[in-house]
Amino acid sequence: MGKRFSRTLPVAHTLMGSLLAGASFTAVAQGQTMSAEALDWQPWGEEEAANQLCRGRYVMPSYRLPAEDNPETVSLEAREVDYAADGEALLRGDVVLRRGNEEVEAERIFLPADRQQVDAEGNIAIRDGRALVRGEQAMLRLNEDRATLGDSHYVLYEQHLRGQASQLEQTGEGEYRLQDASFTTCDPGANSWQLVSSDIRLNQAEGFGTARHARLEVKDVPVFYWPWLRFPIDDRRHTGLLSPSIGFSTDGFDYAQPFYWNIAANHDATITPRWMSDRGLLMNGEYRYLFEESSGIVEGGYLNSDNGGSGGGENRFEGDDRWYVDARHAGRINERSNYRLRYGAASDGRYFDDFGGEFGERERASMERLAQVDYRGQRWQLDARAQGFQRLEDPLSDSDKPFYQLPSLSANANWQFDNGLYTQWRSNATYFWRDVDERRVPEREAATGSRLHLMPAVGWRFERPWGYLEPRTELWNTAYELDYGERDTQRSDSPSRSVALTSIDSGLVFERELALGGRDYRQTLEPRLNYAYVPRTDQSELPDFDSRERAFSWDQLWSAQRFSGTDRVGDLNRLSYGVQSRLLEDASGRDRLSFGVGQSVYFDDRRIDSEGDADTLPDRPEDNPSVNPESRYQATRDRSPLVTRLDWQINDRWSSGAEWLYDDHRERTERSSVDVSYRHPEGHVVNLGYRWEIEGFDPGVLPGDNGFRDYNREEWDLSFAWKASTNIDLIGRYLHDQTNERSLEQLAGVQWNNCCYGLQLVWREWVDDNDTAPINDDFNDRGLFLRFVFRGLGGVGQDADSYFEQTIPGYRPTAL
Repeated sequence: MGKRFSRTLPVAHTLMGSLLAGASFTAVAQGQTMSAEALDWQPWGEEEAANQLCRGRYVMPSYRLPAEDNPETVSLEAREVDYAADGEALLRGDVVLRRGNEEVEAERIFLPADRQQVDAEGNIAIRDGRALVRGEQAMLRLNEDRATLGDSHYVLYEQHLRGQASQLEQTGEGEYRLQDASFTTCDPGANSWQLVSSDIRLNQAEGFGTARHARLEVKDVPVFYWPWLRFPIDDRRHTGLLSPSIGFSTDGFDYAQPFYWNIAANHDATITPRWMSDRGLLMNGEYRYLFEESSGIVEGGYLNSDNGGSGGGENRFEGDDRWYVDARHAGRINERSNYRLRYGAASDGRYFDDFGGEFGERERASMERLAQVDYRGQRWQLDARAQGFQRLEDPLSDSDKPFYQLPSLSANANWQFDNGLYTQWRSNATYFWRDVDERRVPEREAATGSRLHLMPAVGWRFERPWGYLEPRTELWNTAYELDYGERDTQRSDSPSRSVALTSIDSGLVFERELALGGRDYRQTLEPRLNYAYVPRTDQSELPDFDSRERAFSWDQLWSAQRFSGTDRVGDLNRLSYGVQSRLLEDASGRDRLSFGVGQSVYFDDRRIDSEGDADTLPDRPEDNPSVNPESRYQATRDRSPLVTRLDWQINDRWSSGAEWLYDDHRERTERSSVDVSYRHPEGHVVNLGYRWEIEGFDPGVLPGDNGFRDYNREEWDLSFAWKASTNIDLIGRYLHDQTNERSLEQLAGVQWNNCCYGLQLVWREWVDDNDTAPINDDFNDRGLFLRFVFRGLGGVGQDADSYFEQTIPGYRPTAL
């Protein structure tokens, strides 16, 4: 047992507190090695190891000396202590020194008479609970911010990082220099990668570090070099290069190098040059700002003269400048009012197909332009906006261009009374405009102008646990002032319309207790009856700014509105009836099974379509091939298809859902879908889906439109993600177009993870539909995508995680 004593020394900073407080830049070994045990490495036990990416963890051992009451007191323990006449002291043999949370171990420690310096030698270990530093020689100036440690190894426990430097020097308060240093996150003895630099400088006060002649080594082979690199050592933002992104595919080589500019505490920017071997240099940029009452972001990209073009073999846009810009700003006026501003534009409709998406998937369908201010009171909600969209499709016909609202003013309110009576007020005034040749679009779409829409509503809802009854009437009053420009027309330039939408919705709820498989349930039986009447009102003089006939569905059984938007109100005289049954698990209240079936009976034909003519029915397809072949039948049938839907949580892992629209008059299916899903607690996912739809099912799309499919649509969709082990994820998808006997998408990939690095390798082949339903302009695209992530350093490659989550429902990728 060594001698032990305590003394209070005038220590300003120890090496541990100053060095490692700034060492969160991440660090680990280079040439020399040190045993895992010496680095405080603790392997996982057999049971723990099965669920861990790493083979173990870094754990600080217990302090060898107890804590003193005064944190400034230095406790010492050594086998031998020699004192000189002038007060010098030499401690030898397993020396331990502790001050507060910091503990130093060494073979020898020399204390001069003035106690201004500590010299330590032999198997030095310095710990403070967050990190470990080991070396052979150390000098600490106790009253100055200076220290030197030679041949050092260091570990950051929580970050799972280790590193090495030939010399570690504290050069001032919070300033450090590491020579011939390296770092990695790999387990001891497994240097799959490391970052090596001849000179690393850390500035703890400023929160950043710099490295000169830095290189990334993989299995001791240099693969990347930075002459100078600046990096953060804490959570503060700092100007400097970020981790690069490197992609390889059948199109060629893709390299992006982001540069981050920390302009001020509330301003920053990222500039990203991106070199694509098949296209050229694309410059991307993003600027962000934050104020007390507002914030915003401006982003964009520019490619001078695209070398590759787009659209399959057509090579569209080859030689063209490709660009986009998107600026957003939002703020608060007061507690009840906010405002938003946005402007987005792109050079063409395929910009994001080619540059902005993951694995060839586009991220945006449109670019918004908006100026909006709103008010949210206790009763009234007000909204004023000017809004438009650039639709990102190519080719884009004039008919498909959306209207701008310049401006649109809305005022809405609700009144609720104790006896169940309620009233509502909805109102909107909008000026519609778009830049098209009015002579090249359908006549009803050629106008621009203003629309005033007033919609008061009154209703009464009687509700009890056993059922409800709700009659409701809406009065739609709409008036226009129109301009047809150079279009010759006999249509009125100031048409109007007034029509009432009346409905009565009712339902009953029956319940019973049920025991199945040893579990208690509540089963419900919920019959429902809904009547809706909308008189036939001529709307042939009205323009078509924002309306489209809705495809039939379960929700449409109970809705009095056959069209979206305001320009069309479909005539309706129908009674819908249906029943739904649910199985609720008493213990959790969770729906285990929900099944519903319903149908509508029509008492009149539906004459109002997108043309708005109240006197005529759609042409027969044999007389006019330009009409939707289903449109006349849908308008004259005396009952809707039977709508059946099912949601079934079979057990904790298996679930299923289905929808079936069956025409009991023609005895044929109009649309159906079935989905089966498997979810395993360990993360395994399997999805199988089937979809079928008759030609022309969507009544709002006419032959010749880009969205019209002149074939029955039948598709199979199989996707899976399987966690083969803690380290390996296998993913795949196959989407098959049964109608045209072709594959729409094939995807196979593997993701490997450990605590040192991650790798993602994905092969994908898909059909690009060129933004149209017809298949004659489709073309195939394919790619092999590779992504690396060096943990503690950053990623190299394209980020595919969000795409996988979209295409494989239920999958949550292990974070790379």
